[in-house]
Amino acid sequence: MPPENGKCRARGPKTGRFCVFVKSFDYLNTLGSVEHMKAPSAPVPVAILVRVSTARQETARQVSELSALAESKGWQVVAVCEEAGVSGRADECDRHGLHEVEELARAGKVKKVLVHEVSRLARRNSIVHKFVETLEELGVSLYWHSQAVETLMPSGKRNPAASVMLALLAEMARHETETLRERINSGLAEARRKGVKLGRPSGTSLDSSELLEKHKDIVKAIKAGQSVRNAAKITGKGISTVQRVKAMLPA
Repeated sequence: MPPENGKCRARGPKTGRFCVFVKSFDYLNTLGSVEHMKAPSAPVPVAILVRVSTARQETARQVSELSALAESKGWQVVAVCEEAGVSGRADECDRHGLHEVEELARAGKVKKVLVHEVSRLARRNSIVHKFVETLEELGVSLYWHSQAVETLMPSGKRNPAASVMLALLAEMARHETETLRERINSGLAEARRKGVKLGRPSGTSLDSSELLEKHKDIVKAIKAGQSVRNAAKITGKGISTVQRVKAMLPA
């Protein structure tokens, strides 16, 4: 039966009687108009976390790929936290990059943290899991690029599949370090057995004055009252180098 005055008549499923829908179809256009009137949502703020084990390595590739990822997803990069010359086996207190990310998360400045792969977090399971749990408690998701997986679902709940994968990849990263150490020790033992002299050639080690001269930036940072961790971050040099320089300074 044709509609009358914006009304639609339809036969009821049980009674067989006609019922009348009095709402006009114009309300659909009204809903569409309201939807279009909504302001566009702000881009998701993210932090990029990168790490390399030696000062000779560079973080540029990691930063470039993660920045491109963020742009493709419509995310806004608000901070890049870099750790150069920091071993994956380093103690938590020496991981200034992780601390920076946690501070951003606590301040509500980021909603996601991007890393290239799980091993860039650490090669110690305890540090990896503690860091991820801290982020989850703050409602921040970790996204690792190599598998395109993140720890929180859009609802904010933990992604169970990601949790299983994270545990597996963290253990693999730890095992890689142990395997590498065993190979190095085996090679050194074989070299000693063959009578090869190991270590730096005689006369190549720097004495205290030469070491301080070479690392003036570290000396300046330490004398300014910076901690070993902050001095390493400021100068871009390894924790062990900063510690060695600090030991050479007069008390």
